[in-house]
Amino acid sequence: MLEDVRRLGSELERSYEVVVRGRLKFRVGSIVYVAFSTDASVMGFAFPKVERAGLVASDPLTFSLPSAGDLRYHWVHADLARLEPTEARELVVSAWCMVVPQKLVRAYDLAHPDGPG
Repeated sequence: MLEDVRRLGSELERSYEVVVRGRLKFRVGSIVYVAFSTDASVMGFAFPKVERAGLVASDPLTFSLPSAGDLRYHWVHADLARLEPTEARELVVSAWCMVVPQKLVRAYDLAHPDGPG
């Protein structure tokens, strides 16, 4: 699963991979939109604050809120082993869409009318 997400993150326009303190992260500019725990079991990703409580409530075994210190950010955690590959790709693309200009989002949507599947 990690390699699948890693490949997708590397293909998204303006996205690049970095390793910070042993953690794989994907950035656009200086903004991190996806990050993995050091053991790659948890994926943190950008997600709208107003929707994250609903996401966590929908599947609390898979999704969780970040630590109290990180609640100010648009961020949610997911147990990577519990995600289906398609769901993981959709979360990565949605997170990327939050940090790039809308013209890139529109271009991606045109090029991938069926989603990142």
